[in-house]
Amino acid sequence: MARQHPEEPTLVELTIEEVKAMGKQGMAHPSTRPVLTGGAVGAVIGAVLPVVSWPVGLLVGAGVALFSRVRR
Repeated sequence: MARQHPEEPTLVELTIEEVKAMGKQGMAHPSTRPVLTGGAVGAVIGAVLPVVSWPVGLLVGAGVALFSRVRR
């Protein structure tokens, strides 16, 4: 894996900044709707699957959507 330069933000730092911006801007932030949609889809999938509950599905769905937004 290539070494990052100190001035480049890490994935964790980018994610934290994205969540802070979503919190400040609310529904006006471009990532809010996709993350909420991902959470809703995850909750439905979690409710349908017998092994996973809907709260776990909600967290996983929102996390995947947030991760895909930050990686762009």
